[in-house]
Amino acid sequence: MITSKVIYSGGLRTSATHEKSGNTIITDAPPDNHGKGEAFSPTDLMSTSLATCMLTVMGIACETRNMNMDGAVAEVTKIMAANPRRVAEIHITITMPAQDYTDEQKKNAGTHGTYLPCGAESSS
Repeated sequence: MITSKVIYSGGLRTSATHEKSGNTIITDAPPDNHGKGEAFSPTDLMSTSLATCMLTVMGIACETRNMNMDGAVAEVTKIMAANPRRVAEIHITITMPAQDYTDEQKKNAGTHGTYLPCGAESSS
């Protein structure tokens, strides 16, 4: 089954529609790459998708541990490189909501209270 349908609208803009829900995302090339920057760029969306995946996996882990992470925030910084133009780095800072987590929940959450999904390693 098709996941999404992406249409090039012209002017370095695309429209991506999720087939199951009908939700649509517009992308626009950034101003430093000949675009208008009026929407997520494709590389913004890629970097943001990583953060949404991390929060979703964390949410699954928290649900299985009877922990509430509603309100958790992921801040995404994408660093581009040139020649060839590409994503060089993605920095994601996750802030968990203020909760009265038990010592057992903190212990099960991972290194220094951070759950590291998908085999990620802490850089701190």
